[in-house]
Amino acid sequence: MKTSKVGEVMTPDVIRASRETPFRDVAELLARHRVSGLPVVDADDKVLGVVSETDLVRRRAAKARRARGGRLRLPEVRRRARVAAAEARAMTAGRLMSTPAITVHPEQRVADAAQVMERHHIKRLPVVDEEDRLIGIATRRDLLRVFLRTDEEIRREIIEEVLASALCIPPHSAVVSVRNGTATLEGRVERRSDIPVAVRLSWRVDGVVGVMSSLTFRVDDTRPSGKHPARRIAHHSLPER
Repeated sequence: MKTSKVGEVMTPDVIRASRETPFRDVAELLARHRVSGLPVVDADDKVLGVVSETDLVRRRAAKARRARGGRLRLPEVRRRARVAAAEARAMTAGRLMSTPAITVHPEQRVADAAQVMERHHIKRLPVVDEEDRLIGIATRRDLLRVFLRTDEEIRREIIEEVLASALCIPPHSAVVSVRNGTATLEGRVERRSDIPVAVRLSWRVDGVVGVMSSLTFRVDDTRPSGKHPARRIAHHSLPER
């Protein structure tokens, strides 16, 4: 079965910053390229962290809180001005970024990358090669592309890749229908053990958001011996990713 990989949906041209990139330059990069975050890399393009709009806003808010106060004498004003200037020079991507960087590899499944995003509450994942060098970036929008498939595309893949190719089930034995990404499997298969496999593999098809099965079986091959009566099994399984 064909499953979308991160490398197929990632953006290969990545806007990046170095550890020494100043605050102002980071802000300009985010604004100019209309992105909400970018990876920070070293001289070998290895990802050190990620700096986002949230990191910039948080730092500016902290600076504003420190600046609040009552009336100050001239020497104190000058001292604070010198401190602010020094802080501005010191505010670089290396100090602003969130670490450690959470990355993925291009051969990882899109569904797995989406779970990583959800688990860590992040919006983008730097994509790295075998040497951990930056080769792309995957955003939530990139990963969601796999769910923009039509119901007919999903139905055809389940029939051809799951039933016919993976399980060798004849086309006339099972009927597949898909509505709004939810696949329904009906009909009768030869072996009982094929039913949970068909459900599990259907869940893995890109674009599937639900699977319902009313498949029946002819032979109960899950029993060690004795009679194998045909019966109906209804599956309303959770996805097995």
